[in-house]
Amino acid sequence: MSMFEDQIKAMNYDHPEFIPTAIGILPAAWMKYREELDEIIRRHPLLFGDQTGVERDYDAVWNSRYRAGEYTDNWGCVWSNMTDGMDAIVTGHPVPRREDIRTMKAPERLEGSLPHGFMFLRLTDLRGFEEAMVDFAEEPEELQMLLDTVLDFNMQELELILQKQTGPIVYFGDDLGMQTSLPTGPEKWRKYLKPCYMKMYQRVHAASFSVYMHTDGHIHEIIPDLAECGVNVVNPQIRANGLENLARVCRGKVCVDLDLDRQLFPFCRPEEIDEHVRSAVETLGAPEGGLWLRAEIGPDVPLPTIDAICTALVKYRGYFSNT
Repeated sequence: MSMFEDQIKAMNYDHPEFIPTAIGILPAAWMKYREELDEIIRRHPLLFGDQTGVERDYDAVWNSRYRAGEYTDNWGCVWSNMTDGMDAIVTGHPVPRREDIRTMKAPERLEGSLPHGFMFLRLTDLRGFEEAMVDFAEEPEELQMLLDTVLDFNMQELELILQKQTGPIVYFGDDLGMQTSLPTGPEKWRKYLKPCYMKMYQRVHAASFSVYMHTDGHIHEIIPDLAECGVNVVNPQIRANGLENLARVCRGKVCVDLDLDRQLFPFCRPEEIDEHVRSAVETLGAPEGGLWLRAEIGPDVPLPTIDAICTALVKYRGYFSNT
Protein backbone atom coordinates (compact mmCIF):
# COMPACT_ATOMS: atom_id res chain seq x y z
CA MET A 1 0.00 0.00 0.00
CA SER A 2 1.39 3.43 -0.96
CA MET A 3 1.65 6.34 1.47
CA PHE A 4 -1.09 8.10 -0.50
CA GLU A 5 -3.39 5.12 0.00
CA ASP A 6 -2.52 5.12 3.70
CA GLN A 7 -3.36 8.82 3.90
CA ILE A 8 -6.82 8.25 2.47
CA LYS A 9 -7.45 5.26 4.71
CA ALA A 10 -6.22 7.13 7.80
CA MET A 11 -8.38 10.13 6.91
CA ASN A 12 -11.42 7.89 6.58
CA TYR A 13 -10.64 5.70 9.63
CA ASP A 14 -10.30 2.71 7.31
CA HIS A 15 -7.30 0.91 8.89
CA PRO A 16 -4.19 2.11 7.02
CA GLU A 17 -1.22 -0.22 6.84
CA PHE A 18 1.12 2.47 8.18
CA ILE A 19 0.77 5.89 9.79
CA PRO A 20 1.44 8.35 6.93
CA THR A 21 4.59 10.37 7.63
CA ALA A 22 6.25 13.34 5.96
CA ILE A 23 9.22 15.64 6.51
CA GLY A 24 9.44 19.14 5.10
CA ILE A 25 12.87 20.72 4.80
CA LEU A 26 13.15 24.50 4.57
CA PRO A 27 15.43 25.85 1.85
CA ALA A 28 17.61 27.48 4.54
CA ALA A 29 18.36 24.02 5.99
CA TRP A 30 19.51 22.75 2.59
CA MET A 31 21.64 25.88 2.15
CA LYS A 32 23.28 25.32 5.52
CA TYR A 33 23.86 21.55 5.61
CA ARG A 34 24.03 20.65 1.91
CA GLU A 35 25.72 17.25 1.33
CA GLU A 36 25.54 16.34 5.02
CA LEU A 37 21.76 16.64 4.95
CA ASP A 38 21.61 14.79 1.66
CA GLU A 39 23.44 11.89 3.27
CA ILE A 40 20.76 11.63 5.97
CA ILE A 41 17.98 11.78 3.38
CA ARG A 42 19.52 8.93 1.41
CA ARG A 43 19.59 6.74 4.52
CA HIS A 44 15.80 6.92 4.88
CA PRO A 45 14.17 5.79 1.61
CA LEU A 46 10.92 4.90 3.41
CA LEU A 47 10.44 8.61 4.04
CA PHE A 48 12.01 10.17 0.95
CA GLY A 49 11.98 7.44 -1.67
CA ASP A 50 14.99 6.10 -3.53
CA GLN A 51 17.44 8.98 -3.90
CA THR A 52 19.84 7.11 -6.20
CA GLY A 53 21.04 9.43 -8.94
CA VAL A 54 19.19 12.46 -7.56
CA GLU A 55 21.15 15.68 -8.07
CA ARG A 56 20.05 18.50 -5.81
CA ASP A 57 20.42 22.26 -6.05
CA TYR A 58 21.07 23.13 -2.41
CA ASP A 59 20.37 26.81 -3.03
CA ALA A 60 17.01 26.35 -4.75
CA VAL A 61 14.06 28.41 -3.49
CA TRP A 62 10.48 27.67 -4.59
CA ASN A 63 8.80 30.92 -3.59
CA SER A 64 9.65 34.60 -4.01
CA ARG A 65 8.91 35.20 -0.33
CA TYR A 66 11.89 32.97 0.56
CA ARG A 67 14.38 35.31 -1.11
CA ALA A 68 16.09 38.11 0.79
CA GLY A 69 14.63 41.49 -0.11
CA GLU A 70 11.09 42.73 -0.71
CA TYR A 71 8.23 41.19 -2.63
CA THR A 72 4.77 42.66 -3.33
CA ASP A 73 1.89 40.25 -3.75
CA ASN A 74 -1.24 40.64 -5.88
CA TRP A 75 -3.12 42.37 -3.04
CA GLY A 76 -0.41 45.03 -2.67
CA CYS A 77 1.02 43.60 0.57
CA VAL A 78 4.77 44.15 0.85
CA TRP A 79 6.72 41.16 2.16
CA SER A 80 10.19 41.73 3.64
CA ASN A 81 12.87 39.11 4.13
CA MET A 82 16.37 39.38 5.55
CA THR A 83 17.48 35.78 4.90
CA ASP A 84 17.44 33.55 1.85
CA GLY A 85 15.63 30.29 2.49
CA MET A 86 13.26 31.49 5.22
CA ASP A 87 9.76 32.92 4.85
CA ALA A 88 9.10 36.65 4.78
CA ILE A 89 6.71 38.77 6.84
CA VAL A 90 4.34 41.52 5.71
CA THR A 91 5.71 44.97 6.55
CA GLY A 92 3.64 47.03 4.12
CA HIS A 93 -0.13 46.95 4.66
CA PRO A 94 -2.16 48.44 1.79
CA VAL A 95 -5.31 49.19 3.81
CA PRO A 96 -3.99 50.82 7.01
CA ARG A 97 -7.00 53.08 7.57
CA ARG A 98 -10.47 51.74 8.20
CA GLU A 99 -12.02 54.10 5.67
CA ASP A 100 -9.73 52.65 2.97
CA ILE A 101 -11.71 49.41 3.15
CA ARG A 102 -14.63 51.13 1.43
CA THR A 103 -12.65 51.81 -1.74
CA MET A 104 -10.25 48.86 -1.86
CA LYS A 105 -10.48 46.38 -4.71
CA ALA A 106 -9.56 42.73 -4.87
CA PRO A 107 -6.98 41.69 -7.47
CA GLU A 108 -8.39 41.60 -11.00
CA ARG A 109 -6.38 38.60 -12.16
CA LEU A 110 -7.17 35.14 -10.85
CA GLU A 111 -4.38 32.59 -10.48
CA GLY A 112 -6.27 29.41 -9.68
CA SER A 113 -4.53 29.04 -6.32
CA LEU A 114 -4.95 30.07 -2.70
CA PRO A 115 -1.69 30.82 -0.87
CA HIS A 116 -1.01 30.18 2.78
CA GLY A 117 -2.90 32.88 4.67
CA PHE A 118 -5.87 33.16 2.30
CA MET A 119 -8.54 34.32 4.81
CA PHE A 120 -7.74 35.36 8.39
CA LEU A 121 -4.09 36.14 7.72
CA ARG A 122 -5.13 38.02 4.60
CA LEU A 123 -7.10 40.40 6.84
CA THR A 124 -4.08 41.04 9.05
CA ASP A 125 -1.80 41.43 6.03
CA LEU A 126 -4.11 44.02 4.50
CA ARG A 127 -4.84 45.98 7.66
CA GLY A 128 -1.87 45.25 9.91
CA PHE A 129 -2.29 42.99 12.94
CA GLU A 130 -3.14 45.69 15.49
CA GLU A 131 -5.67 47.42 13.25
CA ALA A 132 -7.30 44.10 12.42
CA MET A 133 -7.60 43.25 16.11
CA VAL A 134 -9.22 46.63 16.78
CA ASP A 135 -11.68 45.86 13.99
CA PHE A 136 -12.64 42.56 15.63
CA ALA A 137 -12.95 44.28 19.01
CA GLU A 138 -15.09 47.20 17.80
CA GLU A 139 -16.96 45.32 15.04
CA PRO A 140 -17.46 48.22 12.60
CA GLU A 141 -19.36 47.57 9.39
CA GLU A 142 -16.06 47.84 7.50
CA LEU A 143 -14.96 44.55 9.08
CA GLN A 144 -17.75 42.66 7.32
CA MET A 145 -17.06 44.57 4.13
CA LEU A 146 -13.43 43.46 4.21
CA LEU A 147 -14.41 39.87 4.97
CA ASP A 148 -16.85 39.87 2.07
CA THR A 149 -14.25 41.24 -0.36
CA VAL A 150 -11.67 38.63 0.59
CA LEU A 151 -14.17 35.78 0.67
CA ASP A 152 -15.68 36.68 -2.72
CA PHE A 153 -12.21 36.67 -4.27
CA ASN A 154 -11.35 33.37 -2.59
CA MET A 155 -14.51 31.76 -3.93
CA GLN A 156 -13.55 32.78 -7.46
CA GLU A 157 -10.08 31.30 -7.00
CA LEU A 158 -11.61 28.17 -5.50
CA GLU A 159 -13.77 27.61 -8.57
CA LEU A 160 -10.65 27.58 -10.74
CA ILE A 161 -8.92 25.22 -8.30
CA LEU A 162 -11.83 22.80 -8.41
CA GLN A 163 -11.90 22.85 -12.21
CA LYS A 164 -8.34 21.55 -12.40
CA GLN A 165 -8.33 19.45 -9.20
CA THR A 166 -7.33 15.83 -9.81
CA GLY A 167 -6.54 14.33 -6.40
CA PRO A 168 -9.22 13.65 -3.78
CA ILE A 169 -7.97 16.29 -1.28
CA VAL A 170 -7.87 20.07 -1.64
CA TYR A 171 -5.20 21.68 0.54
CA PHE A 172 -5.62 24.95 2.45
CA GLY A 173 -3.39 26.86 4.87
CA ASP A 174 -4.29 29.73 7.20
CA ASP A 175 -2.77 30.25 10.66
CA LEU A 176 -5.60 30.99 13.08
CA GLY A 177 -3.89 30.87 16.48
CA MET A 178 -1.14 32.43 18.54
CA GLN A 179 1.02 30.55 21.03
CA THR A 180 -1.56 30.35 23.81
CA SER A 181 -4.84 31.68 22.42
CA LEU A 182 -6.93 32.63 19.42
CA PRO A 183 -6.22 36.29 18.59
CA THR A 184 -9.90 37.02 17.99
CA GLY A 185 -11.18 34.75 20.75
CA PRO A 186 -13.45 31.82 19.84
CA GLU A 187 -16.70 33.80 19.93
CA LYS A 188 -15.62 36.43 17.41
CA TRP A 189 -14.00 33.72 15.29
CA ARG A 190 -17.27 31.83 15.12
CA LYS A 191 -19.23 34.97 14.33
CA TYR A 192 -17.05 36.37 11.56
CA LEU A 193 -14.64 33.73 10.26
CA LYS A 194 -16.42 30.41 10.62
CA PRO A 195 -19.01 31.35 7.96
CA CYS A 196 -16.15 32.05 5.52
CA TYR A 197 -14.52 28.66 5.95
CA MET A 198 -17.93 27.00 5.98
CA LYS A 199 -18.82 28.47 2.59
CA MET A 200 -15.50 27.54 1.02
CA TYR A 201 -15.19 24.04 2.41
CA GLN A 202 -18.82 23.12 1.74
CA ARG A 203 -18.18 24.08 -1.89
CA VAL A 204 -15.23 21.66 -1.92
CA HIS A 205 -17.42 18.87 -0.55
CA ALA A 206 -20.15 19.67 -3.06
CA ALA A 207 -17.54 18.98 -5.76
CA SER A 208 -16.84 15.59 -4.10
CA PHE A 209 -13.42 16.45 -2.68
CA SER A 210 -12.09 16.36 0.88
CA VAL A 211 -10.48 19.25 2.78
CA TYR A 212 -7.03 19.41 4.38
CA MET A 213 -6.32 22.50 6.50
CA HIS A 214 -2.95 23.54 7.86
CA THR A 215 -3.30 26.01 10.70
CA ASP A 216 -0.60 27.00 13.18
CA GLY A 217 -1.07 28.19 16.73
CA HIS A 218 -3.50 27.55 19.58
CA ILE A 219 -6.69 26.36 17.87
CA HIS A 220 -8.04 23.37 19.78
CA GLU A 221 -11.17 25.26 20.93
CA ILE A 222 -12.33 25.62 17.32
CA ILE A 223 -11.24 22.28 15.83
CA PRO A 224 -14.80 20.95 16.26
CA ASP A 225 -15.98 24.04 14.36
CA LEU A 226 -13.46 23.40 11.59
CA ALA A 227 -14.71 19.82 11.34
CA GLU A 228 -18.25 21.18 11.12
CA CYS A 229 -17.09 23.48 8.31
CA GLY A 230 -15.87 20.42 6.42
CA VAL A 231 -12.22 19.91 7.39
CA ASN A 232 -11.33 16.23 7.00
CA VAL A 233 -7.65 16.53 7.98
CA VAL A 234 -6.40 19.26 10.32
CA ASN A 235 -2.69 20.07 10.64
CA PRO A 236 -2.18 21.58 14.13
CA GLN A 237 0.99 22.27 16.11
CA ILE A 238 1.60 20.04 19.09
CA ARG A 239 3.05 22.55 21.58
CA ALA A 240 0.52 25.33 21.05
CA ASN A 241 -2.38 22.91 21.65
CA GLY A 242 -1.10 20.03 23.80
CA LEU A 243 -1.50 16.35 23.03
CA GLU A 244 -4.32 15.80 25.51
CA ASN A 245 -6.35 18.71 24.16
CA LEU A 246 -5.89 17.45 20.62
CA ALA A 247 -6.88 13.93 21.64
CA ARG A 248 -10.00 15.25 23.36
CA VAL A 249 -11.30 17.20 20.36
CA CYS A 250 -9.91 15.14 17.47
CA ARG A 251 -9.56 11.47 18.30
CA GLY A 252 -12.14 9.47 16.40
CA LYS A 253 -13.69 12.69 15.00
CA VAL A 254 -11.25 14.35 12.60
CA CYS A 255 -7.94 13.12 11.22
CA VAL A 256 -4.86 14.91 12.57
CA ASP A 257 -1.73 15.52 10.53
CA LEU A 258 0.29 16.32 13.63
CA ASP A 259 3.02 18.94 13.32
CA LEU A 260 5.70 17.60 15.64
CA ASP A 261 7.33 20.10 17.97
CA ARG A 262 9.46 22.50 15.93
CA GLN A 263 10.13 24.47 19.11
CA LEU A 264 11.66 21.36 20.67
CA PHE A 265 13.86 20.22 17.79
CA PRO A 266 16.67 22.83 18.09
CA PHE A 267 17.22 22.22 21.81
CA CYS A 268 16.53 18.57 22.62
CA ARG A 269 18.89 15.63 22.69
CA PRO A 270 18.44 13.17 19.80
CA GLU A 271 17.33 10.46 22.23
CA GLU A 272 14.38 12.65 23.32
CA ILE A 273 12.92 12.50 19.83
CA ASP A 274 11.97 8.82 20.13
CA GLU A 275 9.87 9.52 23.24
CA HIS A 276 8.30 12.58 21.61
CA VAL A 277 7.11 10.65 18.55
CA ARG A 278 6.04 7.58 20.54
CA SER A 279 3.94 9.72 22.90
CA ALA A 280 2.21 11.39 19.97
CA VAL A 281 1.40 8.05 18.35
CA GLU A 282 0.10 6.48 21.55
CA THR A 283 -2.04 9.51 22.42
CA LEU A 284 -3.54 10.32 19.03
CA GLY A 285 -3.16 7.14 17.00
CA ALA A 286 -5.38 4.08 16.65
CA PRO A 287 -5.39 0.97 14.45
CA GLU A 288 -8.34 2.33 12.49
CA GLY A 289 -6.45 5.53 11.62
CA GLY A 290 -7.02 9.22 12.27
CA LEU A 291 -3.35 10.21 12.45
CA TRP A 292 -0.66 11.41 10.07
CA LEU A 293 2.74 12.64 11.31
CA ARG A 294 4.75 15.58 9.98
CA ALA A 295 8.05 17.26 10.88
CA GLU A 296 9.47 20.53 9.56
CA ILE A 297 13.23 20.94 9.51
CA GLY A 298 14.76 24.41 9.76
CA PRO A 299 18.41 25.48 9.81
CA ASP A 300 18.36 25.59 13.63
CA VAL A 301 17.87 21.80 13.93
CA PRO A 302 21.19 19.93 14.44
CA LEU A 303 22.04 17.15 12.03
CA PRO A 304 21.94 14.37 14.69
CA THR A 305 18.44 15.50 15.65
CA ILE A 306 17.33 15.47 12.01
CA ASP A 307 18.55 11.89 11.73
CA ALA A 308 16.77 11.01 14.99
CA ILE A 309 13.50 12.49 13.66
CA CYS A 310 13.76 10.39 10.50
CA THR A 311 14.59 7.26 12.51
CA ALA A 312 11.67 7.74 14.90
CA LEU A 313 9.17 8.35 12.10
CA VAL A 314 10.26 5.17 10.34
CA LYS A 315 10.13 3.25 13.63
CA TYR A 316 6.64 4.34 14.70
CA ARG A 317 4.89 4.48 11.32
CA GLY A 318 4.12 0.79 11.81
CA TYR A 319 3.13 1.05 15.47
CA PHE A 320 -0.37 -0.31 14.83
CA SER A 321 0.44 -2.56 11.88
CA ASN A 322 0.34 -5.77 13.92
CA THR A 323 -2.51 -4.77 16.22
